[in-house]
Amino acid sequence: MTVATLNAFQVLFDLSLARGLDYYTGVIFEAVLHDLPPARSSPDNEPGGIGSIAGGGRYDELVGLFDPKNRKVPCVGVSVGIERIFAIIESKLNMVKVKQRATETEVYVAAAQKNLHEERMRLCTMLWDADIKTEQPYKQSPKLLAQLQYCEERQIPLAVLIGQSELEGGIVKIRIVSTREEFVVSRDKMIDEVRRLLREVSEKTISKTTTS
Repeated sequence: MTVATLNAFQVLFDLSLARGLDYYTGVIFEAVLHDLPPARSSPDNEPGGIGSIAGGGRYDELVGLFDPKNRKVPCVGVSVGIERIFAIIESKLNMVKVKQRATETEVYVAAAQKNLHEERMRLCTMLWDADIKTEQPYKQSPKLLAQLQYCEERQIPLAVLIGQSELEGGIVKIRIVSTREEFVVSRDKMIDEVRRLLREVSEKTISKTTTS
């Protein structure tokens, strides 16, 4: 077995490696991730705990099996184990106690009083036009507590809150859902402030994941 290092990757030349003997005709390869959480160790003690996360090789005759003229087409291919990669990501997030988000929504527009659905829609339109992934309640007049609980359950980073006093003052409240901090900004500065807070929340999450 020969070992070589390419930047952060380690390449091993292993003559005992075997894959798909019925169609591979040349070099074969597998990608194995060694830096895995203990919970992902496999019962078979495979290298990297969970086994290979990608594999492939050269197959010059495979395409010809599906070609009426049986032409040989040199090919090299690779497949990636998506489920294994997701399992690894899930384990690493669990180790640093970072909850996984089940939605891509970045901002949730909530109202503190009834019959503000038209104002919610105006704010959503402003955020959508700025390419910010935004959601609002489907009910016309939902309770504020239910809206905030919805944000927390789905790990939505920010909530934009409006009420009668905010409408009269031309302002909005922006709430960081995870910490429950709130900031008051004018409507014309809402987009810039939302973008700034989204960056801060994202950087804190990344920092927590990489340092733990």
